[in-house]
Amino acid sequence: MWKGRFQKSTAALLTQYGESVSFDWRLYKHDIAGSIAHAGALERAGIISGDELAQITGGLKAIGREIEAGEFEFKVELEDVHMNIEAALTERIGPAGAKLHTARSRNDQVALDMRLYCREAVGELTAKLRALQAALVGRARAHPAAVVPGYTHLQRGQPVLFAHHLLAYVEMFDRDAARLDDSLARIDVMPLGSGALAGSTITLDREFVAGQLGFAAVSQNSMDAVSDRDFAAELLFDLAMVGAHLSRLGEDVILWASAEFGFVTLSDAHTTGSSLMPQKKNPDIAELTRGKSGRLYGNLMSLLTTIKGLPMTYNRDLQEDKEPLFDSIDTAGLALEIFAEMVGDMVVDEAATRSACADPLLFATDVADYLVKRGVPFRDAHEIVGRLTAHSVETGTPFPEIPLADYRGFCDLFDESVFALFDIRAALAARGATGAPSPENVAAQLARWEKRLG
Repeated sequence: MWKGRFQKSTAALLTQYGESVSFDWRLYKHDIAGSIAHAGALERAGIISGDELAQITGGLKAIGREIEAGEFEFKVELEDVHMNIEAALTERIGPAGAKLHTARSRNDQVALDMRLYCREAVGELTAKLRALQAALVGRARAHPAAVVPGYTHLQRGQPVLFAHHLLAYVEMFDRDAARLDDSLARIDVMPLGSGALAGSTITLDREFVAGQLGFAAVSQNSMDAVSDRDFAAELLFDLAMVGAHLSRLGEDVILWASAEFGFVTLSDAHTTGSSLMPQKKNPDIAELTRGKSGRLYGNLMSLLTTIKGLPMTYNRDLQEDKEPLFDSIDTAGLALEIFAEMVGDMVVDEAATRSACADPLLFATDVADYLVKRGVPFRDAHEIVGRLTAHSVETGTPFPEIPLADYRGFCDLFDESVFALFDIRAALAARGATGAPSPENVAAQLARWEKRLG
């Protein structure tokens, strides 16, 4: 492609070191779509004829079908997907193919392809997030009355509905979907026509190209347009957050599926066994995803490091943007799909969760609130119930079995009504503030999410 300036062929090692077609081939659909739109702009500007436009369009579509069918041979010596497609086109249709690259550079071409690719990926990832949310809502709906201890510091704190716990992740993944949707505002900007850095003296209708490709906006600075990878870094951050949330859900699943908790059983289809211990049933999906979240973080840091010190405009360093981007999209997408399957088939042992909530100490905060409602300052109530808890532990007497006289020894505001606090249904029903886990609230949230995810 630069034979006019050079007298020697590219060294074999440089060809091997510099090629990107081994991974950027996946941009082929977007490269072909961009080239067809660009050819349309060339025809409108009188650079190519209507017949040449038809030849280019037909040739590119035929190449696309061959790639889709696995019949196209990508050549490493042509470096990237762009030159492979252009060379094949020119070989097939002759001079018309050689005119296609008029008024564009591989720099704005790859910037275009990356944005088209990211835009498509956002739609697919959002759909997978919604499917996982639906799976979580489905599990919650299947067990609306199941109760579990809520934990802080992995110590039992207060009782909650299991559905409320699952809906916490539905909220997390909704923020992920919102971030992805918001990222489109930065992705959906058309850079083609910026050339290598200063456009071309051959003026094309960039708004026409943007319209053909469905872009919402056209870039306004040619130097920024070809060097900008903010949109890719933002997408990688969004996927890193998806990874964080999947990892947290995975950790919960790992704990719940353990013999110590026994809250859930995962299907055989979504677990593996041990090569040594025949009784084992391992939660590999959750563990692998907890590990793969590190890859998602690493890919983000890789791109941020690549772009942090680049001078304007395009530099070959930017070739390193694709592999971390592709890997994060693939990794997060597959993790979301398999988590949706795993959660959808997860069986909840309501007897085990109910047994875990039999610890009366889970109601300690309710007892403190009881005193507050009777005029005791919260800090004083907290201390009283703390001493009451110590008494319960030291004497081995659960809260419901402590005599009223002993309660009154700690505070004379206690009366018989304190024993009503230790009914878990009443305790949950009392948590009626917005966002709290009362059965009424949780039922409303389930209905809301079912309607949204429809």
